[in-house]
Amino acid sequence: MTTDPQRLAKAARFIADARVARSPLPVLPAEFRPESERCAYAVQVLVHQHLAEAGMGLLAGYKIGCTTPVMQHYLGIPNPCAGGIVSTGVHASGWVVDGARFCRIGIECEIGLRVGRTLEPSDAPFTAESVASSVDACMAAVEIVDDRYVDWRTTGTPTLIADDFFGAGCVLGASVPAKNAPDLAGLIGEVLINGASAGTGSGADVMGHPYRALAWLANNLADRGRRLEAGAVVLSGSVVQTRWLSPGDRVTVSLAGLGSVELVNR
Repeated sequence: MTTDPQRLAKAARFIADARVARSPLPVLPAEFRPESERCAYAVQVLVHQHLAEAGMGLLAGYKIGCTTPVMQHYLGIPNPCAGGIVSTGVHASGWVVDGARFCRIGIECEIGLRVGRTLEPSDAPFTAESVASSVDACMAAVEIVDDRYVDWRTTGTPTLIADDFFGAGCVLGASVPAKNAPDLAGLIGEVLINGASAGTGSGADVMGHPYRALAWLANNLADRGRRLEAGAVVLSGSVVQTRWLSPGDRVTVSLAGLGSVELVNR
């Protein structure tokens, strides 16, 4: 697929329509299927526009997938992938999920970051050290993911990226000022489902440090002429393999030093 505007537009409309209708997304027709990650991100921008027009809100931030070995192994994708978080998908701890709104809901254990200073493309390339001062808060976070694909194993990475890479929102814990946060690489995260441990991981699993994931995102955006806006929430990647939920499941995600987040899948 080239960057032909008509093909990009067809792919975006196809993906957005399926998402709004909550219809499982099949492999896209070859005539407009994105074949590269660069094309996928161009389609993603258009998908966000369609979602906003459908009442799902503007971008509130980003999620970064496949930043940890456990998720790279699970999905079979060796590199980070970014997706957007729309404003209607952001929730506070204690959220009661309406499972009927999802095709197949899952959760991930994340270190959340809030950007306090816009990162401009002209300032690229970014490093973990150079983005550190732009983070004004950290938080325990649950990423809500949705397996909204006929078969994600055959959907293709570019299409997954164009569709925000499973992203369906997030549940955020209390913000901790970055200057008061513990060493993020040393944090241990744990997922409890109905009181039983469903996995643990550490902040160091996220590319060595979550700020490296943030720098990757800022560079990815800059490469496309886009900036990471102040106020954006960034989910740095799951330290625990995705857990798919059943009706009635109660979830607690805890990150030592950042607190915990709870939700119930009704």
